[in-house]
Amino acid sequence: MLITASAPIAFAGSHIDRADHIRGDPDAIAALMTARARLLKLEGLDPVLTPEGRLVWSSLADAAPENELVFLGLDDAQRGCFAEVVPVDPGGSPHAGPASWNAMTVLEPAELAAYGGARALVGWHARHRFCAVCGQPTVIAKGGWQRSCTGCTAEHFPRVDPVTIMSVEHDGKLLLGRQPRFPAGRYSALAGFVEPGETIEEAVARETFEEAGVRVRDVTYIASQPWPFPSSLMIGCHAFADDPAITIDVTELEDARWFTRAEVIDALEATAVGESGRAFWAPPKYAVAHVLLQWWVDRAV
Repeated sequence: MLITASAPIAFAGSHIDRADHIRGDPDAIAALMTARARLLKLEGLDPVLTPEGRLVWSSLADAAPENELVFLGLDDAQRGCFAEVVPVDPGGSPHAGPASWNAMTVLEPAELAAYGGARALVGWHARHRFCAVCGQPTVIAKGGWQRSCTGCTAEHFPRVDPVTIMSVEHDGKLLLGRQPRFPAGRYSALAGFVEPGETIEEAVARETFEEAGVRVRDVTYIASQPWPFPSSLMIGCHAFADDPAITIDVTELEDARWFTRAEVIDALEATAVGESGRAFWAPPKYAVAHVLLQWWVDRAV
């Protein structure tokens, strides 16, 4: 797990052993379904927390008989950890809600990572009950790390969507943008999904040009973050621009600007105490965009 000067990357560093060697052994998984086994308590896809700000774990007896169980792995005491697949509203938002945002602020890193992995996996199962090949129902396999079609026998695996997110630098300034859905004053690193047939470097260059009209070069990888809303892998990169001229795609961004190092430092320091900087409000600490901004500031020290 990468640890920056300010904090570990959110949703990384789970203490649950994924135990891949057990997933394909139904008998081994069944042997773990004892009174010692732990069931992660969820309300839909939201975490349930104790008054002290910890995840709530219960026993498998609390699971509804009609719901599928996914095997998350083994905890430090070698107990099987499971989560229940519950129906989700097809029209509901896949993005983080109030309960998830709250969890990011109170859960310790390992617990937040455990929740994030479970949420992404459970959410995938809830949305993939039918085969994309023939339309027949699918059933859980390999402890929840696969679904198998009951019709054509196609095998389906949990998907992860790669997203590039990039700090772009020119002449000691950083390019940041804001989307209309952002809180007032919030600016963040530009980001976009990696498309079929392109490299990470190509995605960085394409997205930066599409959103801000800026051409970039010398793309380098900095850090990544699993983002379980619904199931992305944020790939943090850095790039340089030779021309600072900005042409905003208003379907993607509300605004984009170049910020000085002093302005970025001020915004990061303000965010640490829950305030906005003088020039903009920085991304929260649990976002990889914050990590990119902090990395950019730290590397010049």
